Amino acid sequence: MKEKNINGYIFQLYKKDTYDTPQVIKKSADFLRFMEKRRSVTGFSDKYVPREVIENLVLTASTAPSGGHKQPWTFCAVSNNDIKLGIRLEAEKAEKEIHQDPGAEVWLKEMYPLQPITDKSFLETAPWLIVVCKQKGLPQEIFHATESLGIASGMLLTAIHNAGLVAMTHGISSAQTIKAMLGRPANEEPFLVIAVGYPGEECYVPKLIRKGLKDIAVFYE
Repeated sequence: MKEKNINGYIFQLYKKDTYDTPQVIKKSADFLRFMEKRRSVTGFSDKYVPREVIENLVLTASTAPSGGHKQPWTFCAVSNNDIKLGIRLEAEKAEKEIHQDPGAEVWLKEMYPLQPITDKSFLETAPWLIVVCKQKGLPQEIFHATESLGIASGMLLTAIHNAGLVAMTHGISSAQTIKAMLGRPANEEPFLVIAVGYPGEECYVPKLIRKGLKDIAVFYE
């Protein structure tokens, strides 16, 4: 394989399958139709998901680009029932505090119709929780740790959908508590919790209409 030394770093010649224009159009359209079926769910089955599947999903997420190739992430895959219960209780505690906060009126008005629950039992039911942790101590203005984790998390959700599983993201509300539960080092901070598993037999999701292309894109040609 052809290689070059550029500024002391080894670069190798990159080869990738490419397609003619009609194939590119078809493949992009096919993948769009596939991804349009992706939804966030709370109605999980407790059906077993092998660790090997989670390993493959995490390795797929880790192919994401990262600033300076620092890969500032740790994926904590949790199937331990005690830890899942602890994460659920912290999530419910934070959710109840939000519902009781008078300053959250606008937030609740927007969110309540779509996810009107303080019950976070899905965090226990789902066979796996993946807690995405951001590694600190890397200057974000140089290495873009937050942006890198956002990309990796998106790729993780895509990989989950591709595997025939479903997911639900949960924002971190008690970072230090969850960090202590997982025994993570000082240079890591929980970033996002993603519940992973199969959908339950009766799994309902909101009937949504996503924004159209004209509402999300501007072309400069």
